[in-house]
Amino acid sequence: MNLFQKFFKVIQSFLHGFLNHIQDPILMAEQAIRDLKKDYDTSMKNLAEIKALSIEAKEKISQNTEIAKDYEKKALVLLQKAQNGELEQEKADRLASEALKKKQEAIEEIKKQTLSVRNYDSMSEKLETKISGLKEQIENWEGQVKTLKARHKVAVTTKKINQKMLSKSDNTAQALLENLKETVNKEEALATAYDEMNTIETDIDKEINEAIGSQYSNDVQQSLLELKKQIAPKYLLEQKDTENQ
Repeated sequence: MNLFQKFFKVIQSFLHGFLNHIQDPILMAEQAIRDLKKDYDTSMKNLAEIKALSIEAKEKISQNTEIAKDYEKKALVLLQKAQNGELEQEKADRLASEALKKKQEAIEEIKKQTLSVRNYDSMSEKLETKISGLKEQIENWEGQVKTLKARHKVAVTTKKINQKMLSKSDNTAQALLENLKETVNKEEALATAYDEMNTIETDIDKEINEAIGSQYSNDVQQSLLELKKQIAPKYLLEQKDTENQ
């Protein structure tokens, strides 16, 4: 049971990671590009190996060409020796025939290697075309991924900004703004009211002074004295001392 639970947890973890990977297209695209680059490296390695085989086959052609020429010369020398009496004709013919066989073997090897070179060169040409297309595709995909990543960052940032702006424009924020406006309007109204009251008091004092004139009547002076008694007894005593003097 414990073994089964451990196995289940491993599978669960793997699936969770796999699903997360699937849900991120940018990661998938980047992984696809990495896979393409691996294919590109492998293709370049295969191309190098094929070219090496072609070079090796061409080297064998060159070697067998020299071998064929050499055996042809040897056969000719043998026949000339027989003609000059330096070698028995029968032996010369036998050895010349063997030399010509060696020449023919070299020629067959040349034909074989020539066909191999054609095949290798054909494979190289096709593989080079595919590698060129693969390289172009990788560069194209890398450019697109860079552009999409930049667009994704801009989109995410814009979304966050718009979400914040939207959250600030909801009913709660609107209510707070209205309360603030109402408070400011009240303060402005009170300031205006105090200013008007100050103006009224100033106008009343001016009107009273104009009505009283420069000379106070006895009644006014008596009323003023009574008023001073109520609000400032000490001031009244000081006034009496001044009059007595």
